[in-house]
Amino acid sequence: MPLPAGTGLSRRSFLARSVGLALSVYGTSLLGPRALEEGIARAAAAPAGPLLVSVFLDGGADSLSLLFPGDDPDYRRLRPTLALPAGSGTPFSEDDRLHWHPALQPLAQLHAEGKVATLPAVGYTHVDQSHFTSRHYWEVGATSTQLGTGWLGRYLDRTGSADNPLQGLSLDGQLQPALATAQVPVAAVEAPASYTLEAAHVWGEVEERMLETLAELGAPRGPDPALAAAGSVIVQSTKLREQLLPFHGFTSPVPYPDGEGDAFPKRLAGLAAMVAAGLPLRCVTVRAPGLYDTHAGQPDTLDKGLRLTAATLAAFQRDLEARGLADRVLVHVWSEFGRRPRENASNGTDHGAAGTGFLIGTALRGQMIGEFPGLTTGLDEQENLRPTSDFRGLYCALLEQWLGTDAAAVIPGAAAFPRPQLLR
Repeated sequence: MPLPAGTGLSRRSFLARSVGLALSVYGTSLLGPRALEEGIARAAAAPAGPLLVSVFLDGGADSLSLLFPGDDPDYRRLRPTLALPAGSGTPFSEDDRLHWHPALQPLAQLHAEGKVATLPAVGYTHVDQSHFTSRHYWEVGATSTQLGTGWLGRYLDRTGSADNPLQGLSLDGQLQPALATAQVPVAAVEAPASYTLEAAHVWGEVEERMLETLAELGAPRGPDPALAAAGSVIVQSTKLREQLLPFHGFTSPVPYPDGEGDAFPKRLAGLAAMVAAGLPLRCVTVRAPGLYDTHAGQPDTLDKGLRLTAATLAAFQRDLEARGLADRVLVHVWSEFGRRPRENASNGTDHGAAGTGFLIGTALRGQMIGEFPGLTTGLDEQENLRPTSDFRGLYCALLEQWLGTDAAAVIPGAAAFPRPQLLR
């Protein structure tokens, strides 16, 4: 099992006061907070460039449910219990054999507007069905267990700066391996509104008075070093809270779904606010809600995760459009592999090969990448769906056409992979 990219990368925390964010920063051991502050400010003053947002469906999302061949007799034969009803789901306009999963209706609507490009069978040949290994391949951009940097990290090493940790931002509270770099800093934040000071059963006017008192307690109180240290911590904490208040109170021009305990909607709403505030972001990673390793009880589990994911992604797109920022942002949705066409005995499906991916954005051509190979002649020797597009070719296209850099300097063996045309 390969070590995740970025394992062992040094981590430290600091407050980016100019933007009011408490960050975990990776790869900046030689730079102090002031240098990073100045680097963020300098990057924010430069012309805004393209932003790539990577959204991970953790566990291997079932490709034959996301886009399903409802009228195919082989589909009904392989999935006598799990097959979705033939008349359900919006027809997929680019291949009349396929329908959108009903929970993906928000993406179907964006697709109808030309803002979604689909990959109905994306992956790589001779798939490794280990979650850890296959996910590692996608994160590093190569079928190699030896690489220790992520594909987005290597892009930032090539084009980023040594003092702007916001150029690569993980919205999961810890470094995501795709962003692991070797030379430049990147950062992680739980959420822009995640920092607060609170006490149980205290709110309203009483809470405000408590916070005012805390600030007063931080005032110097004689020569005692312990009191001085405690006061310093109190002062820094209350100051941080004040600096984060703008992100606590940000408003979105469109409604987001209720996450019902999942932070994904708030994270993407916060990300749109970050982009609107001019933060110098270039690559952002985030994990989507849901459990996609559906060996058992697939219908309900899959539906719940897809419904919240699709509704949030659609809200994020509408948010960017309302702010006039949609042409700057492209979203890539991926999973480490698909699942077997044949259902198992536990009302679920096991690890397969080709999966389904999506690109979302107004700059896209909005056309299918690869094709659905079908269930009659489109299965490999293990009876799994074979890929018709390679994830490394997609990465090459994203690097060259969206991010404007030489893919050969980032993706090993880049010349071997055909590039789809992504943009209008």
